Amino acid sequence: MKHITIIAPDGQTNLGTVACIAGAYEIFTRANEYYQESGGKELFKIEIAGITQHTDLAGGLFSVKTHVHISEIGKTNLIIIPSLGSSFEKAQKGNIALVDWIAKQYKNGAEIATMCSGAFMLASAGLLDGKNCSTHWNFANKFRALFPNVNLQTDELITDENGIYTNGGAYSFLNLILYLVEKYYDRQTAIFCSKVFQIEMDRQSQSPFIIFNGQKQHGDEMVRQAQAYIESRLTEKISIETLSSKFSVGRRNFDRRFIKATGNTPIEYAQRVKIESAKKSLETTRKSINEVMYDVGYSDLKAFREVFRRFTGVSPLVYRSKYNKETLNNRIH
Repeated sequence: MKHITIIAPDGQTNLGTVACIAGAYEIFTRANEYYQESGGKELFKIEIAGITQHTDLAGGLFSVKTHVHISEIGKTNLIIIPSLGSSFEKAQKGNIALVDWIAKQYKNGAEIATMCSGAFMLASAGLLDGKNCSTHWNFANKFRALFPNVNLQTDELITDENGIYTNGGAYSFLNLILYLVEKYYDRQTAIFCSKVFQIEMDRQSQSPFIIFNGQKQHGDEMVRQAQAYIESRLTEKISIETLSSKFSVGRRNFDRRFIKATGNTPIEYAQRVKIESAKKSLETTRKSINEVMYDVGYSDLKAFREVFRRFTGVSPLVYRSKYNKETLNNRIH
């Protein structure tokens, strides 16, 4: 019989950790039951494992009784790493034994799936270097600073590469579980779990959920001033040549410093700032798409739609229909 091992981290956990462990255990257990009822066999033994028999979670608010100590597992097929608390450096130090065990299991052929900020634990094992990875969009800047050799894909909901799966933020871990159920069982079992647990199938992006606050956690004062300049001129079409000359820096050097500090080119940054403002307007006002477009400095509707879709995954009209309360009320009534 094959094994799924759900990790119970030792310290630096939160309520999200509890949800990830409980959700993964419940859905995989139900997938096993359904697969058997449909004439298949029980594919996996599902166990919660850690380095203690009882692991406190979320500051002691919850505790989980592990099925097994990791030292007792010679080989497993799939390891699930739940989300962690926000003190990621402490989480790494507090889970060294788990990290070492995970790295050893991966070398022995196990696949690994991380949920939300669980990617920090996997990255600390060096297993994500040179690979694509997703995590909660709110932790992107911190992740890039700690793990510059990982190809962070903030917009992606799920990445799948060389037996390693990662996913975006918070309760999107449910979409990762469905993805794994389909991969390890079959499509029909995944559809069944989708219906029973009411999880949307085949979600590909977390872009519509990203709140762009600007990447300010860096030490380049010139770039910080350039960011402020861009953010204060929403309605203007900013020339990067003019901007670089304003700070007495050559265009190539300006671009290089800006990308190093923020992860975006100056043009991408300006687009993200404009689209974030447009999103807020679509959520809270009755303005038309054209009015919103003009407010953020666009005059070409096709160009605005293309940029909006690139950063949100949906059109301005679809975005407003999902998040504007008045639009939602009209649909309900």
